[in-house]
Amino acid sequence: MTEPRRGYVQVYTGDGKGKTTAALGLALRAAGAGRRVFFAQFIKAGRTSEVKALERFDDLIKVKQYGRGCFIKDEPTKEDVAAARTGLTEVREVVTAGDYDVVVLDEANDAVQCRLFPVDELLALIDAKPEHVELVITGRGADPKLIDRAGLVTEMREIKHYYHDGVPARNGIEK
Repeated sequence: MTEPRRGYVQVYTGDGKGKTTAALGLALRAAGAGRRVFFAQFIKAGRTSEVKALERFDDLIKVKQYGRGCFIKDEPTKEDVAAARTGLTEVREVVTAGDYDVVVLDEANDAVQCRLFPVDELLALIDAKPEHVELVITGRGADPKLIDRAGLVTEMREIKHYYHDGVPARNGIEK
């Protein structure tokens, strides 16, 4: 008889590159072990290279985007808030159903910072998750309450980035 798996809450945050990339790596590793993954992207939209790659694992990895794909500056639009709230409602249903072993909330920290939904809703999601579900939350500026609740927190810190030298995001590397 196999031992039941315990799922933890992981947070990847900070101003450096690599938060989504780390979550993608975990999703790939989980799929390689036969685990089912739900990869929810907040704020983002469009068929980026990462989405195209994950679609190749459609039997084990499901990707859904809950954003309009535009930069949110100042106040979010009603459409931005509605997309994020729809996503959070769907993700809560996915998590509580327990059909997926790993659930990623990509850019959820940014969604909180942009006031698309409050951090308390992420904390309630943590409370509602079944024991076996691994919950991964990415994005800059993770709220201290979320950091306190997580079992693993990794901060990506920018030391140097060629973007500051005028290099735009490259297909297959940053997008």
